[in-house]
Amino acid sequence: MDISITLTGRLGGEVDLKTTRSGVPMASFRLGSTPRIRRDDAWTDGLTTWISVVCYRALAENAAQSLSKGDPVMVEGRLRTSAWTDPQGDRHERLVVEASAIGHDLSWGTSLYRRAQRHLAGAGSDPAEPTDPAEAVDPAGPASLAQSAASPDPAQSDLDPAAGALAA
Repeated sequence: MDISITLTGRLGGEVDLKTTRSGVPMASFRLGSTPRIRRDDAWTDGLTTWISVVCYRALAENAAQSLSKGDPVMVEGRLRTSAWTDPQGDRHERLVVEASAIGHDLSWGTSLYRRAQRHLAGAGSDPAEPTDPAEAVDPAGPASLAQSAASPDPAQSDLDPAAGALAA
């Protein structure tokens, strides 16, 4: 049974976008949440809780293009245990949220949504070329955004942890 979790907080740094050994885009970032505590008629900051978040495929690419350090963010996902052995042979574990949805927390401001352009790659087609003539010019941004948002293998689910597993 999975543990589902929804978190709100602020990005502690820029989103780190990488590719797994199997070629799947993977993004990771730290989400911090600091409670406000009332003491003696004054508000003060409590201790900040930091949570590691990972996501894969289109969600990873979109997060890297959309989020910046300090942004207020909401994350929905599954709580996972990440385990590894360091070069000295010591085993380590930490909790990580594997995100299924990420977005700006609109209780702190506004956000502008722009649908990611997806291209179908067929035999002999260039994934950089739009499949719809209406997509040939993107008035909202450079053509490089369309190229970097190209969809990976549509036969694979966005939530398949086996295909997105990190190399140890």
